[in-house]
Amino acid sequence: MIRKYTKKDRDIVFGMMQEFYQSPAVCHNIPKKNMLATLDEAEKDSPYMDIFLLECDNDVAGYALTAYTYSNEAGGKVVWIEEIFVKGEFRGRGLGGEFITFIKNTYGDFARIRLEVEESNEGAVRLYKREGFEPLCYNQFIIDKH
Repeated sequence: MIRKYTKKDRDIVFGMMQEFYQSPAVCHNIPKKNMLATLDEAEKDSPYMDIFLLECDNDVAGYALTAYTYSNEAGGKVVWIEEIFVKGEFRGRGLGGEFITFIKNTYGDFARIRLEVEESNEGAVRLYKREGFEPLCYNQFIIDKH
């Protein structure tokens, strides 16, 4: 089952975020204040993002964070899958693919679904290719305000 985050999920999602950002699935850890700000934004019912919980066997198995934007290149609205995290004991059970199908069905009017993946995260790369994602040929550059 996939459902939207509620304030009562805060502690469990915060714990999963900490685990995600200490894993090899990401380039670097982030400050806890960033995670808390994300949860605060979700609790305001932000138009910019959503957090979803992935449930399996009546237990929280993971979470996903999505963000929304517009792209001239894509010709319309874009859903960014910012994060997908599945707890170790639930991996390999199809939850990532189920979430991608959910996004495709829920946001069918969006022109593009976009995500990032560490090349070393071979399981995720296989999943995304199987789901029809293709590599985007851009290097990414950022300026962090803090």
